[in-house]
Amino acid sequence: MTDVERRLAALEERLAQLEEEKAVARLISSYGPLVDSGSADAAAALWEPDGVYDVEELVMTGRDEIAGMVRSDTHQGWITGGAAHFVGPPHVTVTGDEAVAVGYSLMILRQGDGFEVRRATANHWRLRRGPDGWRVTARTARVLDGRPQARELLAEGIMP
Repeated sequence: MTDVERRLAALEERLAQLEEEKAVARLISSYGPLVDSGSADAAAALWEPDGVYDVEELVMTGRDEIAGMVRSDTHQGWITGGAAHFVGPPHVTVTGDEAVAVGYSLMILRQGDGFEVRRATANHWRLRRGPDGWRVTARTARVLDGRPQARELLAEGIMP
C-alpha cells in the first residue's frame, strides 16, 4: 500500500466515524421536536422494540409504553399548553455497532406570559446500529438536583 493509499484509507475511516457520531446525535436531537409535536409513534421508533426509557418517576419498556407516554393526558396537557423538550448537543462515543451519548435536557413549560424550566436533566443514552440504522436501547435520565446519580450518569458516558 502506498503512502497516498494509507492516508486515503485513514481519511475514509475518520470520515466514517464522524458520520456515525453525527447519525447518533441527529437521532437524539429529533426526540424533542417529536415529543413536542405529539408524534408518539415516531418518537417511540427512536428506540429498539424492547428499548427502555428510565426517567426518574417512570420506567417505560418497549415502543408501546413510550408512545403511550407521549399520548398520555399529562404529556398532551404540557404540549397543548406550551412546552419545549430541549435536548442539548450530546457527547457521542461510537464503538463499532454500539454507541453511548451523554448530555443535558430541559423541559420548559409556558407559565402565564413567560416560560419556566420545569426540569433540568442529565441523560445517558445507549444505542445500537442495526439494519434500520441507529436505535436507542436505553435512555436513563436523572434530574440535576444535587443527587449524585445525575453526575454519575454524565461521568459514565465520558470517562473511559
